[in-house]
Amino acid sequence: MAVAAETRPDPAALLAWYDRHRRRLPWRAEPDERADPYRVWLSEIMLQQTTVTAAGPYFLRFLDRFPDVGALAAASLDDVLRLWAGLGYYSRARNLHACAQAVMARHGGRFPASEAELLALPGVGPYTAAAIAAIAFDLPAAVVDGNVERVVTRLFALETPLPAAKPEIRRLTGLLAPATRPGDFAQAMMDLGAAICTPRRPACALCPWREPCAARRAGTQETFPRKAPKAERPTRRGVVFWVERPDGAALLRSRPPKGLLGGMTEAPTGRWAADVDLSLPVDALAAEAPLAAQWRRTPGLVTHVFTHFALELAVLAARVPAGTPAPAGARWVAAAELAGEALPSVFRKVAAHAGAGRGGGA
Repeated sequence: MAVAAETRPDPAALLAWYDRHRRRLPWRAEPDERADPYRVWLSEIMLQQTTVTAAGPYFLRFLDRFPDVGALAAASLDDVLRLWAGLGYYSRARNLHACAQAVMARHGGRFPASEAELLALPGVGPYTAAAIAAIAFDLPAAVVDGNVERVVTRLFALETPLPAAKPEIRRLTGLLAPATRPGDFAQAMMDLGAAICTPRRPACALCPWREPCAARRAGTQETFPRKAPKAERPTRRGVVFWVERPDGAALLRSRPPKGLLGGMTEAPTGRWAADVDLSLPVDALAAEAPLAAQWRRTPGLVTHVFTHFALELAVLAARVPAGTPAPAGARWVAAAELAGEALPSVFRKVAAHAGAGRGGGA
């Protein structure tokens, strides 16, 4: 799709709007400040699959604990995972740590400016590389997140559904980006999508690009972006075992470093599969239990939705004598230390469901 000069949105109009209405965000530099590449990178990794509201507190905690890339690189992966717990998509945390170490080892602790060098870093994809290059180094780059996809597909009434439309959206964004203030332009596009060009009921009357917007002229703005039908998300089921001692210590273990929730802390669990029958008697459900105990089933199920599947967990709880040794690969964690463990959201749900630390295993 060509962009005719008479219908092309004017970047100057968007930048003027941005200068008046820019969001104040914890990672965003003030108008008279130079952006910190470390803060830009950290925020962009956190904002993948996460909202600004959810990422903000995590960003501030990370910055307090790891004020620069050297401090993050020197930390243990366990410390990083603990601080990340609850933010989801845990491969991001592992890549965050690996990337910090790569920046120290390959670039002397300074983030490279070029997209090509940024793309060579662990966990840095095309979007993140473009965002760092534009925002931190003010280099021309096509920065396309979900907000920008929505803005561009409406501006040009782009009929190709996502995700097939992504290359064309990136091309059109590159055509729109000005040679001057590319970092501000990238952030202006994001702010426009977040504040004006919203998924439902966009505030078109307030938009600096309302005149050249093809979808607005046709009255179809809320129908964009077009999206391909989503595949049905399958459901897996499993059994998780919550074991406590009389002092409230819980039996936990670390998941394998690779794969789903890699390196995170979990309560012992059996396999997760579509054919697991949660209607079986407790004795049958306890076949994969980590130790012998008097198991009881807690009422209801713990449910959680991952990107590619939904999960239903039956929780079997037990209380064991004080001297019970932890099975191989597991460990006892004091009740007061549970909050500091790298428990992902699904296992925090399990702990709450089992009444962790309140005699729930009795």
